[in-house]
Amino acid sequence: MISGRLVRRSVAVLLAVVTVIPVGSAAAEPGPNAAGVEGELVPGESATGDELDAVETELRDAADRAYAFLEDVPVDDEIVPDSCPDFTGPYQRQVERYLKLKVDGKQSERDCEAIRAFQEKQGLEVDGYAGPLTWAWTQVAAAKKNPNAAKKCPVRTYRVACVDLSRQLTWVQKGKKVVFGPVPMRSGRAGYRTRVGWHTIYWRHKNHYSSLYKSPMPYAQFFSGGQAFHAVHGTIFTTVGSRGCVSMRHGDARKLWGLLKKGDRVYVWGRRPI
Repeated sequence: MISGRLVRRSVAVLLAVVTVIPVGSAAAEPGPNAAGVEGELVPGESATGDELDAVETELRDAADRAYAFLEDVPVDDEIVPDSCPDFTGPYQRQVERYLKLKVDGKQSERDCEAIRAFQEKQGLEVDGYAGPLTWAWTQVAAAKKNPNAAKKCPVRTYRVACVDLSRQLTWVQKGKKVVFGPVPMRSGRAGYRTRVGWHTIYWRHKNHYSSLYKSPMPYAQFFSGGQAFHAVHGTIFTTVGSRGCVSMRHGDARKLWGLLKKGDRVYVWGRRPI
């Protein structure tokens, strides 16, 4: 649990691609030994020496600190400690549906108490607010036993990294066995949508730095014309998406880096809800 009363302001962490390439039709499924570059890539820069160590340490510390577990509350709203907010969260309907409440998109005392109970069980900040963090954890909780229950991610004999834009979840499966995740992630916003269809991990750079957006992209694994899995400095739990990349918490991106290899397949489907 998080001590103190910390209220985050809505901050867009705009990390993402090193090159923006126009969205085309979904690629056909690559063969099991497919490789190569999907579009031109401008690699950006690589930090070195002490600079590299500092970036790595800063990002790891950021992931371990509290703000990975705090909601983004609108600037004009304020949550009073130990009380229920009377304003509606951006994911009110989705959270109501998961908690089997009346789905009307309006905050009520009953809604608040149910949300608070869920937040406490998950170890989140207990505030009764249906924000991005709480919604993300409802998706993780619902998908934990079988993220591919709807069979949206193709089952293959080789590893497939599954990216569900609708639920903002990522996992890796080999055959029907889930070998990583599901974990929360953040995909591209309007105008920078993460491209759907089959892709291939074509370039990996553990300590990547985007010279275009002046942002670190640790554990970057590129799969579609500059779009990549990578960790972010700060929180992924915002209502604003990335510029196309699949942004992940630092620990999750590090584990995914240790699992995937160049040539592994990625399958993306769905649409970011907000």
